[in-house]
Amino acid sequence: MQTPPSPAQDPANRSLSSQRAPKAERSRRAAGRRDGLYLFYAGCALFLLLSIGMENASSTPMVDFKVLYYPARCLMQHHDPYQESEVLQVYQSEAGRSPLDTPKVLQIISRYLYLPCAFLITGLFALLPWGPAHLLWLTLTIASLIFASYLIWDIGAEYAPVISGLLTAFFLLNSGDVVALSNAAGIGTALCAIAAWCFFRDRWGTAGAICLAVSLVLKPQDAGLVWLYLLFAGGTYRKYALRTLFAAFVIGAPGILWAWHVAPNWIHEWQANVAAFSVHGGLNDPGPASTGRYGFGMMVSLPVLFSYFKDDPNFYNPASYLVTALAFLALPFFTMRTRLQQWQWLAIAAAAALAMLPVYHRQQDTKLLLLTIPACAILWTRAGVGTRWLALVVSIAGFVLTGDVLWILLDVIFKVHLSMNVRILPVPLILLSMSLFYVCAFAWASLRSERVETA
Repeated sequence: MQTPPSPAQDPANRSLSSQRAPKAERSRRAAGRRDGLYLFYAGCALFLLLSIGMENASSTPMVDFKVLYYPARCLMQHHDPYQESEVLQVYQSEAGRSPLDTPKVLQIISRYLYLPCAFLITGLFALLPWGPAHLLWLTLTIASLIFASYLIWDIGAEYAPVISGLLTAFFLLNSGDVVALSNAAGIGTALCAIAAWCFFRDRWGTAGAICLAVSLVLKPQDAGLVWLYLLFAGGTYRKYALRTLFAAFVIGAPGILWAWHVAPNWIHEWQANVAAFSVHGGLNDPGPASTGRYGFGMMVSLPVLFSYFKDDPNFYNPASYLVTALAFLALPFFTMRTRLQQWQWLAIAAAAALAMLPVYHRQQDTKLLLLTIPACAILWTRAGVGTRWLALVVSIAGFVLTGDVLWILLDVIFKVHLSMNVRILPVPLILLSMSLFYVCAFAWASLRSERVETA
């Protein structure tokens, strides 16, 4: 008598199993996206609560928006926005005197450090009185960060939706300070992330170019390396980079011409303002004598680290430029060796982290690290066990150390008194670690891709 086939050997069962497998896989992926979205929603809720709480508790709420708003108002009244006395006169005539206006705060507001190409954008807000202008800026900052975070999660969710949701929640949870101070980095980095989604999805390319152009006009030191990598990457990305450059010229040129008409000596005055903040012991001095490199909104760039070896700008500035240049130049070299689009996110992550290192950056600028989330998700699914866990640990450490929650817990809630070195040095170190990790990961992926193509 013939033995009946087992359930696994039965052709009918094998056929049924093959039909069920795609459905089971789709259900698993849908469940993963749902769980990732829940984490994203939780991060959004905590982000809103923390941002509102920090804005209400801040002794200098929205001070960084005042830095943009009142010089633009000054320019609209045909006064020189790069002259401290003229900006201060406009500020005190419109805002009055406040006990919160310490000499440090007044110096921050009245010594304008942004380039005039931003005036076309900030001038739109300066058309409004302070009340609606600051509410509109605050709303746009929060909305743009949440929207950009969702788009970046959407990219990462193709590979690891739960990991992407976890990292996005960590990112949003640690982004309250950029809202409380209303720094331009909030909108600038969010627009850069939105542009990256448009370019890598190859959808809404013109809108993406405009977003990246606005980001470059507001914060060229943040989005500059990301744009430069797209230019080096060639192909469609170079087309988008050139389109962005044209859009940036259209947006920025009117502000430059406007400033030149009202303040023909703005270049020298801008240089004087930068020098006034960067003198030894000044607010933007990265050396140990600085009065503004620690606390919330701390300085994060490599000169802070190198200044411990030698407190001399002739040493720590060139050293920072050299380290960043050597790491960045590896990206276009390995870009020519890979044809897989997914690996390009590793290069974008490296460029985002490297952008924080060579020149003056503060804690708010590190929101550009949002661009590292898809790279971590890709490594989580494509790399070995050790690499995937290292990517996750490096990413979480980057978000936590450059964010707000850890320092709020230590300083405000538990009142732990940390030494200055313990407080300051981990931030540039984690940024350097993230940069080198993603540069090495991109090199590994490119060489792996090359071996696969030649096999």
